[in-house]
Amino acid sequence: MKIYLKIWRQKDASSKGKMVDYTVEGIEGDMSFLEMLDILNEELISQGEEPIEFDHDCREGICGTCSLQINGRPHGPDTRITACQLHMRSFKDGDTITIEPFRAKAFPVVKDLIIDRSAFDRIQQAGGYISVNTSGNTVDANAIPIEKDKADHSFNAATCIGCGACVAACKNASAMLFTSAKVSQFALLPQGRVEAADRVLNMVRQMDIEGFGNCTNTGACEVECPKGISLENIARMNREYLSASIKG
Repeated sequence: MKIYLKIWRQKDASSKGKMVDYTVEGIEGDMSFLEMLDILNEELISQGEEPIEFDHDCREGICGTCSLQINGRPHGPDTRITACQLHMRSFKDGDTITIEPFRAKAFPVVKDLIIDRSAFDRIQQAGGYISVNTSGNTVDANAIPIEKDKADHSFNAATCIGCGACVAACKNASAMLFTSAKVSQFALLPQGRVEAADRVLNMVRQMDIEGFGNCTNTGACEVECPKGISLENIARMNREYLSASIKG
């Protein structure tokens, strides 16, 4: 296939970026989207040009670093996958593909397609932990009976990989889905109830400090989430927050 690309290029965080046109040929449908970018970069390097910077690591849909806005959608046209799991068979010969970094005030561009998502780290650091001793004197997992329904919902929330697609999909650049997933994975388990009130208050406070917007109630975040994190987590976080606020 011959593919036409419009890619965001930005030298550094303080420079003004712009869209640059590229053409790449010999692309096969079984190639991943990131492999296509690798081929383009090899051509740029051979021509003495600076390659396009983009984040990637596991290429297995686990780490969440391959955060790309592809034709206006986080991670591209397919659902429940990350950009590294997207294959070129999703496109046709002669297609034009627009590639940008995720757009959000709290996700400043570092260079080209790389963004700084450390705001997510700070939200987790504000309350995403438990005080229960999990090393040295570990309690047997079966010592605390947990209802299967709650265990399943906790596990589903914990599958969030923190890629930021929810933020990129939201017109308010809200981090409510991400934050609620991190709150929910502990709120549903007895081990997480010790810090429950402080956790939700601190994490929501940090989310606001980072400059994320409020929930739009459109559901775009759940649709674009590669792990299908449910909106039910936002409702749960709101209940946890209200309860914690009343208790003071």
